[in-house]
Amino acid sequence: MIKLYLDIDGVLLTAKHTQAAPGVDMFVDFVTSSFACHWLTTHCKGDSAPALRYLTRYLHPATVERLRHTVQPTNWDALKTEAIDVKAAFYWLDDQPFQAEVAYLQTHGVADRLLTVNLNRPDELFAVQTRLQQAVG
Repeated sequence: MIKLYLDIDGVLLTAKHTQAAPGVDMFVDFVTSSFACHWLTTHCKGDSAPALRYLTRYLHPATVERLRHTVQPTNWDALKTEAIDVKAAFYWLDDQPFQAEVAYLQTHGVADRLLTVNLNRPDELFAVQTRLQQAVG
């Protein structure tokens, strides 16, 4: 199964005036049933509990429970790309990757696996889901 690395702020939640991103419940249902999901967020460094506690304030309980049972923690220090297995099939969803992270992906020939999410665009999660559906066939 293809891995999917998930950021929280700017992907599942809006970055400004924090709230659930439009369409997040359907999006979570799709990604957790189609990919091997892993947290890649400052809210999770080796332990999913802080990320889930944070999400509880904004997402429906059923969505948080789905995330609790399907998304695995990652561990990284300075750059999120430290947690990405670039030899495996993956996608990474983030709203603001660092230039050093993009450069790392480019060096390994997998920069096309980064999908930069912009929740200011209408129906952004639907558009990302459509792109991911095409990737998994």
